[in-house]
Amino acid sequence: MKAAVIVFPGSNCDRDMQVALRQTMGKEPVMVWHKDATFEDVDLIALPGGFSYGDYLRCGAMAAKSPVMKEVVERANKGVPVLGICNGFQILSESGLVPGALMRNRDLAFVCRDVHLSVERNDTAFTGTYAKGQTIRVPVAHHDGNYFIEDDGLKALEDNNQVAFRYCDASGAVSDAVNPNGSRNNIAGVYNTKGNVLGMMPHPERLCDPQQGGTDGAGLFESLVASLS
Repeated sequence: MKAAVIVFPGSNCDRDMQVALRQTMGKEPVMVWHKDATFEDVDLIALPGGFSYGDYLRCGAMAAKSPVMKEVVERANKGVPVLGICNGFQILSESGLVPGALMRNRDLAFVCRDVHLSVERNDTAFTGTYAKGQTIRVPVAHHDGNYFIEDDGLKALEDNNQVAFRYCDASGAVSDAVNPNGSRNNIAGVYNTKGNVLGMMPHPERLCDPQQGGTDGAGLFESLVASLS
């Protein structure tokens, strides 16, 4: 398996993504600068978290216009798996690769803590090593993670089984009380219609090693290696 990590000015989780992929794949991912119009063929493209372009205009709006994103969109449309985490999710949304938008958190405050997620499906390249309905613990760190989509879009998302993860409590129960940002239907991550693009706000790459305090996030990267190798 070969992977590429796209690096934007203001990315600050690119090394976290690099380390998680290296540990899981057993080799270095390709680090691709945002001004590169193209890059070598890979099995996975990852857009890391951070504050691309200082979050000017809207989070991810300027990064979505970076030269490399034309190539990312073209490859995603051809079926190459693409993973966007936190700011990467915002960039995917701004690029039209996943539905919906990321708005300011409901409480208008930055949230940085561990949350629990319910794995809504395990039949994708991203979640194959998890069990459907499994509860995992991963960190969040964002100010604009409030997932919004219009009613019709939300219905289509649910009907098409495009919800990847939902915020829940430690027992797996989904409620507004455990929703950290006000996201509709407690949505923490979504797929595109083909299921090869995943955008999520929580950071699985930050909980992949026992020295980080847990390994629940490792399952996502292990799923990708198992599926794409």
